[in-house]
Amino acid sequence: MALNYIWIGFFLIAFLVALAKLIFLGDTEVFPAIVNSTFDMSKTGFEIALYLTGVMSLWLGLMKIGEEGGMIKILSRIIGPFFSKLFPEIPRDHPASGSIIMNFSANLLGLDNAATPLGLKAMKEMQSLNPNPNTASNAQIMFLVLNTSGLTIIPISIMLDRSILGAANPTDVFIPLLLATFCSSFVGLITVAIYQRINLLDKTILAYLGGITLTIGLLVYYFTTLGQAELEVVSTVASTFIIFSLIISFIILGLTKGINIYETFVNGAKEGFEIAVKIIPFLIAILVGIGVFRASGALDYLISGIEWIVLQAGLNTDFVEALPTAVMKPLSGGAAKGMMIETMKTHGADSFTGRLSSIFRGATETTFYILAVYFGSVNIKRTRYAVTAGLIADAAGIIAAIVFGYMFFH
Repeated sequence: MALNYIWIGFFLIAFLVALAKLIFLGDTEVFPAIVNSTFDMSKTGFEIALYLTGVMSLWLGLMKIGEEGGMIKILSRIIGPFFSKLFPEIPRDHPASGSIIMNFSANLLGLDNAATPLGLKAMKEMQSLNPNPNTASNAQIMFLVLNTSGLTIIPISIMLDRSILGAANPTDVFIPLLLATFCSSFVGLITVAIYQRINLLDKTILAYLGGITLTIGLLVYYFTTLGQAELEVVSTVASTFIIFSLIISFIILGLTKGINIYETFVNGAKEGFEIAVKIIPFLIAILVGIGVFRASGALDYLISGIEWIVLQAGLNTDFVEALPTAVMKPLSGGAAKGMMIETMKTHGADSFTGRLSSIFRGATETTFYILAVYFGSVNIKRTRYAVTAGLIADAAGIIAAIVFGYMFFH
């Protein structure tokens, strides 16, 4: 529903701005530019989807090997003790516990197709423990906010889009993106824990949070000791090494499980092909909407307004061009994807703006969409503080994205 209003808004605002420019400024080029943009962006959408067919098939084939090899189960065992402390209302042997852990494990691996049904299943099982069926329980709110914070180890779709749009190294945003999404998840968790009065000093929680935070802190400290050129080299090598090591680990796990690696890869690749073909209409629709919005001059006016406010605050304004992606992400993943693609197409995939736009897209999740789908699936009407906590996590992710974007690429 949010995407519907966003898409209609692009066209209506573009028309009104273009009409005002024609009447008051005598700009006779604005409407031809808008119409031309519809053709240009339709072509861009199809070309992206065509290229995406190959790379999506490759990555979903590899991820299928990891899934069949038991990577999700391994992650479940690792984070299980931590999650039992965050969801004290759920008995350890209850089916909801397994679904929650499996959902987060799938999210960490970027397996959106597997994560969503697991998430819906988890919500249904938590609802069976909910004493007030119309009101979100503590466990459901914690689950939703952690989902909306968007923590992902392998941001496949973002790296694929960067590859399609000509990035010299599509994985160069991997580490800053991981740091930003960690901040979003951390702040979201702390916010809900304060609302629910969860004991953050519990030794299990402290061990997990403390260990992860210490690791992230040491990484950030190490990166601050490097020069800009050296930082980019280290980030690039580390990112590609981690990603390829994960691919090798998937293959090794598959071999130990005795699965047919080639056949499993092909089955996963088929899913990738089907997904890539299905997204063509959606991708073209959102890119055309954004193209019209920019061609009319509306996006330039919006960015100029934000830039003026930031300038008055005495801050550097280089991040403002990428900000529309951050604004769109909590509302719609499709709109954020389209805005990121349009930003990289306009400024270049390897520009500071293009890279920061990529980090923005991965730093948070589609908060309103997730809340609507997950709560709607169990007919919850009163969401309590779920939206507030989710937006606080989003804000933390956006701020962290700006900080790490400047640290790595400015």
